[in-house]
Amino acid sequence: QNYPLYIRSVPIENELKFHYMVHTSLDVVDEKISAMAKALVDQRELYLGLLYPTEDYKVYGYVTNSKVKFVMVVDSSNTALRDNEIRMFRKLHNSYTDVMCNPFYNPGDRIQSR
Repeated sequence: QNYPLYIRSVPIENELKFHYMVHTSLDVVDEKISAMAKALVDQRELYLGLLYPTEDYKVYGYVTNSKVKFVMVVDSSNTALRDNEIRMFRKLHNSYTDVMCNPFYNPGDRIQSR
């Protein structure tokens, strides 16, 4: 299913705009995944890169081998992210794996995080 399990936006006053960007980006992720499958690209490449640039924000994507999608919206002026974006997605992927491996977590429940 193609619905977000966890969405957090800071600051909270632009939350609706960020929800729209995330949902639009999920469509782009699906297009990239299907294009990779048709082109027989190495399926171990999990980082999808820039998905949806706007004037103020950039949206990056990452997909796991089990087809879980991570979408991150960042400020366009954040140039430090360019060097660390893949590492950041890998850390997020590892954190998600830790949540899923928790025996007290029920799959499908909302992920609660600090």
